[in-house]
Amino acid sequence: MIARSNQILVSWFVLSDAVLLFTSWLVSYWVRFDSGWIPLWNDVPELEKCFFSLPWVVGLGLLAFQMTGQYTFDRMRRLREEMVGAVKGTALATLFVATALFMIRGGYESRAALLVFFLVSSCAVVLGRRCGWSLVRTFRRAGWDVSFALVVGTGRVARRTARSLRRTTWMGIRPVGFIEDQPGPQCSDLDVLGKTEDLPKLIEKYRIGHVFVALPMNRHGEVRRVFDVLASTFADVRLVPDIPGMAGLTVRVSNLDGQQLVSVRENPYYGLNVVFKRCMDIFLSLIGLIVISPLLACIALLVKLTSPGPVLFRQERCGLNGASFMMLKFRSMRADAEKSTGAIWARKGDDRTTPLGRFLRATSLDELPQLWNVLVGDMSLVGPRPERPVFTKQFSKSLPTYMARHAVKAGLTGWAQVNGWRGNTSLRKRLQYDLYYIIHWTPWLDLKILWLTVFHGFRHKNAY
Repeated sequence: MIARSNQILVSWFVLSDAVLLFTSWLVSYWVRFDSGWIPLWNDVPELEKCFFSLPWVVGLGLLAFQMTGQYTFDRMRRLREEMVGAVKGTALATLFVATALFMIRGGYESRAALLVFFLVSSCAVVLGRRCGWSLVRTFRRAGWDVSFALVVGTGRVARRTARSLRRTTWMGIRPVGFIEDQPGPQCSDLDVLGKTEDLPKLIEKYRIGHVFVALPMNRHGEVRRVFDVLASTFADVRLVPDIPGMAGLTVRVSNLDGQQLVSVRENPYYGLNVVFKRCMDIFLSLIGLIVISPLLACIALLVKLTSPGPVLFRQERCGLNGASFMMLKFRSMRADAEKSTGAIWARKGDDRTTPLGRFLRATSLDELPQLWNVLVGDMSLVGPRPERPVFTKQFSKSLPTYMARHAVKAGLTGWAQVNGWRGNTSLRKRLQYDLYYIIHWTPWLDLKILWLTVFHGFRHKNAY
């Protein structure tokens, strides 16, 4: 049964899409023939011919949107999925319209106008969808179009699921309570409403539309029984896997010859993401080296004049997939600093540092040569800070997910650093922030971290 609110949503978006397609087609005519922005090589077709083709445009456009799933709504649909779907729909609509126009020969076969129509309609539909959903989410927060949910389990994953549902009010899914077969201490403001066998009557009593199965990893054998009980109901069922704590990285579902696979340890940078991040690293590191080259030369001269030894210090660090590389820094210690002590963690008041070195470390200026590491591809501008192999082995023994940091390139700066977790601070907290960055990476997050680094990331009380 289709909910009445869903019928209203479909009707609203069909109507708005029709209006936007209608308007985009007229705008494309004006841009192509009346604006003067595009040179005219042939006679200008009459406006009547543009109006004559409008029914084809609107009808075929709505058909294309239907075929690409634009009227199958999911409360959890994300902005990126919405944008991709809208572009797919308008691309197919443009192809349909072009085919129809060239078949009927109505005298309005302009390739430039079709291209403008695709660009204008894509932007218009995306903007229209976002405005529409913003209005829907406002109504949902006020209590309209609300669906109720049960969460199976009371453990860490279940409580986190309930908190997330209550926080993301824009989805209109409100958790009613928990379902639990194993009694125990509760740590939530939601009640345990019953056991697995009570699900059918609870779904009917509370008009439940969604059931989230959020059992811990050691109880996944019970999932089959939960699904069997739910088979007689009409509620949507979603499985919340207990794997983020184990994996530490983003989860992705793929297909192997019809069999579903869940990837829990996979590099999140693939396809255009890799190209974009690498291009950004090359461009910004090259610009940075050029702009600050006088500062680099000045620091190099001071290091040479104030203490014997090389200007640059090369140290082995762990990078992408655990591979070692030689990281560059301005030398801030005596040349023989580790001859007797070996590799030890930097500490406040370290007597191995030179007077100039203490200043360079306090201001993070000793890290600037790593722009070269970024340029040649050993590092990225943003990512988890690299550690020495000896420390990596130590940390991985006490923190099982520590090696997940190496699924991406090490960074000159990172999410942990701009949030204050650097130097002699909690290693567990730093790992949490590093994994958060890996899971939630976007180009905009990289730009945000770079911005915060410029204004807040150079000086820190734990930089020594």
